Amino acid sequence: MGNFKAGFARLDVTPPLGVNIAGYYSQRIADGILDNLYASSVAVSDGTNTAVALSLDIIGVPKDKMDAYRKLIAEKNSIPFEAVFIACTHTHTGPVMDSKLFSEDPEYNAYLGRKLCDAAALAIAYLKPATLSIGRSKAQGISFVRRFRMKDGKIQTNPGVGNPNILEPIGTPDETVQLVRIQRENAEEISLVNFQVHPDVIGGTKFSADYPKFVRDTLERALDNVRCIYFNGAQGDTNHINVFTTPDRANKGYEHSKHMGRCIAGAVLQVYGKTEPVKADIVSFGQNNIEVPSNRADKSKILEAEKIIALHEAGRDDEIPYKGMELTTVVAEAYRIKRLENGPDSFTLPLTAIRFGDVCIAGVPGEPFTDIGRGIKEGSPFEMTIVCCCANGYEGYFPMQSAYDEGGYEARSSKFKPGVAEAIIKGSVELLMKIKT
Repeated sequence: MGNFKAGFARLDVTPPLGVNIAGYYSQRIADGILDNLYASSVAVSDGTNTAVALSLDIIGVPKDKMDAYRKLIAEKNSIPFEAVFIACTHTHTGPVMDSKLFSEDPEYNAYLGRKLCDAAALAIAYLKPATLSIGRSKAQGISFVRRFRMKDGKIQTNPGVGNPNILEPIGTPDETVQLVRIQRENAEEISLVNFQVHPDVIGGTKFSADYPKFVRDTLERALDNVRCIYFNGAQGDTNHINVFTTPDRANKGYEHSKHMGRCIAGAVLQVYGKTEPVKADIVSFGQNNIEVPSNRADKSKILEAEKIIALHEAGRDDEIPYKGMELTTVVAEAYRIKRLENGPDSFTLPLTAIRFGDVCIAGVPGEPFTDIGRGIKEGSPFEMTIVCCCANGYEGYFPMQSAYDEGGYEARSSKFKPGVAEAIIKGSVELLMKIKT
């Protein structure tokens, strides 16, 4: 083994009961725990540069808080700010981390920062000489595109299981499972696993990491002396719902979450003994801040948006002439219009990456559509590129240009003008090229 080293740690970050649960436009208050939430951390070092990547069982953390967490971790561990990478799995049964819709818990936010710092410090403390190998597999039948063209020509997100008005899905899911094996000298092996689908399988008012928990648990039980860290990929237009079935067979709930996690872990196990060695040498990192224009609405739409928000917040959704996901779309669009009324002309998006050997972890600060992940991976100069959603910030949806033309929930709620997805792909690939040299 050369100078390359790796370390791992995982700490419990479950909040207290009574805090708001994130993920929906209706309030949910945590009243129980199905399973604990964790921060998993992997540290890498080449003897000169050290970096740490964390995966957090939370829906997403705004950039200002992420910057504060990254700064704290960097200072406490004497590493550069850009060497700290924090990605959220995007579970919909974790705490609120901003107050746009429902209040956050400032005490928990501070506690989380300390726990993230500890997880990073422990991973660095446990650095051991290591080698790298990679593998790819498929997890089929658990991820589905959630945008559909309806028979009336409209585009709808989550139109409902068995909806007779569905014409066709728009796009295809990326069913690729990526594995990085980090085999350490006289220490537990680390498995980095990457897949891409929304962790919104369970719902309800109890904390859960959703299917990523069962990816980790299944692998760690099936393999001796192995620890797993899961990074969720470009999942913005996919979920677990197969609309082409009947409502009584709809896939949802805790048991289906287990099934999904086990399917992903099973795909990993199929290739675990067949991974191909890759270089484990240089550790480098970087950040490319790109400017993207704001999707501010015409002022003529503000009054109507205010009316919709007022009805929604008064619990009078029945007076808004839409139902189901169409209602959610209209409400989300209204909030977007109102928030951007006096907002900036543009936003800064931090595109981030950590490279170790011929493997790279690339972060997008929100919910990228599947084709963003494909574009970054296809343009990357590395043997394996792990694309992560909700990384080092959370800025909402990043739809493809075509989605703006088509319409639907993601594009109508996005605070960015068309072209943001293509700018993210271009900016990410430029960053990866830079840290490769």
